[in-house]
Amino acid sequence: MSRYTGPMYRKSRRLGFSTLETGKELAKRPSIPGQHGGKKGKKLSNYGVQLQEKQKVRFMYGLSEKQFHTLFEKAGKQKGVHGENLLKLLESRLDNLVYRIGFATTRKGARQLVNHGHITVNGKKVDIPSYQCKPGDVISVKENARELVIIKSSLEALHKRVEFVTYDENKMAATYVRYPERSELNADINESLIVEFYNR
Repeated sequence: MSRYTGPMYRKSRRLGFSTLETGKELAKRPSIPGQHGGKKGKKLSNYGVQLQEKQKVRFMYGLSEKQFHTLFEKAGKQKGVHGENLLKLLESRLDNLVYRIGFATTRKGARQLVNHGHITVNGKKVDIPSYQCKPGDVISVKENARELVIIKSSLEALHKRVEFVTYDENKMAATYVRYPERSELNADINESLIVEFYNR
């Protein structure tokens, strides 16, 4: 299955979860999309609950099923809790860190910046959104892209930056200082259900 590129507001309403992490999608129209959106659907089975949880996280980070499953397998080979390792790997993706730093207002926008070659890691251009960053990596905007309106407006709109990233305003560069703690990530995600889904 390919990566979902449709309207995120519709997907968020379908899942009852803010995939953009802003809550705006559900504030105005919390009902599920479609002609019968006001009606409650059938109660989900255990499998349905696990599948929905997996889909929530997959759509939130904008991955294809194959990419998501590959990261899940990689997380299982690391020491620690499988579900938390998965979230750490997702947060360490370059496109996600570009979004967390504030260079883009959405992960889709961050992916586009990376794809177009506007982002460097440790001084070298990286145009692969799935690139796995490590603590200590310095992520910055290329010099010829620092005047881009979309980046400037995104930085101005940012209210708070995550604590596992430090930012140097003069250099327009950020350092990924450490892997995030589970408490710093979305509390509405139950990663143990994703582990159960793949291990069923």
